Amino acid sequence: MEQNRNRSKAFPNYPNAVEAVLSAQSQLGKIFAKIDEVEAANQYKVLCAFQNAGIAQRHFAPSTGYGYDDIGRDTLEQVFASSLGTQDALVRPQIVSGTHSIYLALSGLLRPEAELLCITGKPYDTLETAIGKPGVTEYGSLRDFGIRYNELALQDGAINLPQVLKEICKPKVKLIFAQRSRGYAWREAISIEEFEKVFKAIKQIRPDICIVVDNCYGEFVSEAEPTAVGADIIAGSLIKNPGGGLAPTGGYIAGSTELIERIAHRLTVPGMGREVGSYAGSYLPFYQGLFIAPHTTAQSLKTAALFARVFENMGMKTMPHSESVRSDIIQSLQLPTKEALITFCQSIQSASPVDSNAMPEPWDMPGYAHKVIMAAGAFIQGASIELSADAPIKEPYIAYIQGALTYAHGRLGVVSALNALNKLGIC
Repeated sequence: MEQNRNRSKAFPNYPNAVEAVLSAQSQLGKIFAKIDEVEAANQYKVLCAFQNAGIAQRHFAPSTGYGYDDIGRDTLEQVFASSLGTQDALVRPQIVSGTHSIYLALSGLLRPEAELLCITGKPYDTLETAIGKPGVTEYGSLRDFGIRYNELALQDGAINLPQVLKEICKPKVKLIFAQRSRGYAWREAISIEEFEKVFKAIKQIRPDICIVVDNCYGEFVSEAEPTAVGADIIAGSLIKNPGGGLAPTGGYIAGSTELIERIAHRLTVPGMGREVGSYAGSYLPFYQGLFIAPHTTAQSLKTAALFARVFENMGMKTMPHSESVRSDIIQSLQLPTKEALITFCQSIQSASPVDSNAMPEPWDMPGYAHKVIMAAGAFIQGASIELSADAPIKEPYIAYIQGALTYAHGRLGVVSALNALNKLGIC
């Protein structure tokens, strides 16, 4: 009886889906235990980074004007670098997105006539315009600056290492780009173990070549970041994993000090670089967000595994499988119809703490080839470390779920989705 009362409190509005969710949850004990182990290891690293930097109240104070000698900014970058296991980092509220941080890294390191080689297939849609599409003039794109681009398709979801090693023998190939997460692709994220094998082989042939990884959605998912296995630079967004759901904006670039210094001159202006850049708001949410990022990421991973197991129990296709070792926080679910896809995303919106009464609809979002529906009733606009779902409106109808500040909220999201799909007669 007591157990039933607890269930009622946890799922007050969706009694029809409770048993399916609790049954799936009971099957995930070993998976959750592994997620907890990674969280503990990453939390220790982050705590040590804070303590070694001597973080105190003075580091949270805002700055104005040029931002010279901004101790809050400079120390935040030190703590980020240490937490991610790199020599150095740029962490700035002026970086508006993950795509922006990646573009800054690429444009700061590449020069005209150099070739950029992407080894993980088609990059995320918004990065395509930053690189520059053939026949399309995007002012300020890499293509506009005379930088060549080539990409190698994945082979059965893995990096085509023989082809990569063949391509890097071309002297004009100066930079390797890899995307850790999958974007709108039906595949697993690239694992740290695969990166290690590929990067080691690349560096044996071309130790001079620079390797940049789009690390969005991957921070703190594993005990090591791509820079620990041969990447020179990683880049991402603060409104995803490393901001812990508290950072209000911003992005980061982390890696070797030499390369970070070069990128910093693209961030602001040559001759000033990282020495300028103020923030009139408090740095507190950036520090606090980083501190809780390992835990928030773990909550997202548990939510993703629950979504996967529930839908697998219903006979639906999921990617990755609920028992897979994950390399990002995203869970892909294949829905049978366009109507089911839209309904699923709308159910996630309805389970949100913010704008729960809003009704997301597909629209022509800038930078995307197809109409996209995005559900994100988030405290931070567009924060995909908060429970959210999005999908391009095309066959096969795949929803991409990410985030959840708490597993308890993520679980309610699963129940909301089941309830909505049940009304369509799908489950």
